[in-house]
Amino acid sequence: MAAPVQASTTTERRVPWARPSGAPGAASVAVFTTFVLAGFNFSSWAARLPAIRDALDFSPNQMGALLLIGAVGSLLALPMSGVVVQWLGTRRTVEVSGALNTGGLLVAATGVALGNVWLTGLGLVVYGMGTGVWDAAMNLEGAAVEQLLARSIMPRFHAGFSFGTMAGAGLGALAAALEVPVLAHLGVVLALSITVLLWTTRYYLPEGTHDAHPEDETGAAGGRSRALTAWTEPRTLLIGLVVLAAALTEGSANDWVSLAVVDGFETSDAVGAVAFAVFVTAMTAMRMLGTAVLDRWGRVATLRLTIVLSVAGLAVFGLAPTLWLAVIGVVLWGLGAALGFPVGMSAAADDPRRAPARIAVVSTIGYSAFLAGPPLLGVLAEHVGYRHALLAILVPALISLILVASTRPLPGTAPLGLGPLDPLDPATAPGLGDPAAN
Repeated sequence: MAAPVQASTTTERRVPWARPSGAPGAASVAVFTTFVLAGFNFSSWAARLPAIRDALDFSPNQMGALLLIGAVGSLLALPMSGVVVQWLGTRRTVEVSGALNTGGLLVAATGVALGNVWLTGLGLVVYGMGTGVWDAAMNLEGAAVEQLLARSIMPRFHAGFSFGTMAGAGLGALAAALEVPVLAHLGVVLALSITVLLWTTRYYLPEGTHDAHPEDETGAAGGRSRALTAWTEPRTLLIGLVVLAAALTEGSANDWVSLAVVDGFETSDAVGAVAFAVFVTAMTAMRMLGTAVLDRWGRVATLRLTIVLSVAGLAVFGLAPTLWLAVIGVVLWGLGAALGFPVGMSAAADDPRRAPARIAVVSTIGYSAFLAGPPLLGVLAEHVGYRHALLAILVPALISLILVASTRPLPGTAPLGLGPLDPLDPATAPGLGDPAAN
């Protein structure tokens, strides 16, 4: 087990409310829970989109514009997320951004209840800003835990997000079946979510863990300097492109795979939903198993394998003459799409001094996929159909195959895969008892 980490006195002065918290094993469970809650909030809203569309009387084009608003909010906030983390600390950043995330969704739900489009849009902008900063901060915390435990556990954190989406979607489907109003449904589940989040963050690592050399550049000025410098680093930008390709590969399935199955094979909506469930299940399984693969083979070899799987899966899905063969393609696609985003975050955080700024850059580049991907694929689908339009994702996927060497660990950083503790294994994980006792 990694030695206990002491919070730096410099960081304690700079962030006076940063409280020493749990040991690395307990922190890993807390980070996993944070990812689960992020996915839960996202899917709680997404599961009610049909009711939201009906309440606002939106056309498909208007719904598309509504979906983009949240992504715009994220992209506005992400570039400065590194500065925010340097200023507030990781724990406080997750708490504040989580509050923005839940508060924004509640404002949006209120707008839906009132039939007020502008209020709904404002809420989604706030939600998007909170989501982007929350994403960057929880990935930073996850990378710090990963480094202390010397295990490649970031994919399991991202699997937590997938589990959260499943839970949120299930409760959302139940609420829809019972005709529970959107505001009432979200009011209950989001109140529960933010309560659990505020309790969970008490077990995060001490703030000094995230900045190994605070004496180099402290305070807001140092944070701004690092944030700007990160945008000029070739390795960081290349990692961002790898994450961008991964986000396109994953996001295109989230947006289009069910429609592609329904239209491409003239089958029912239920079969399309099953195809999407197959993709999510395959991706989640790979994220759970990815820890062992990464520890054995390393980042570069593992990413090359998964990118080849995603390329093969996309090609099979887009060109398959029968539904059963297309479903095999979906499985390969899900397996291949699983690790690019989490591994990219780990690579961006190799140097703890630069981790907040670099994760902000990589996240911003990756999130741009959610702005560019849906409209571009939608235009292509108008001409060639959904399945053939998805073949366009092969281009960025193949380019990322060339760029994955950029994720190789930096010289002087400790290799992962040496730690004896698996914090997400119930047999070895520490419990979440009294933080002071850890």
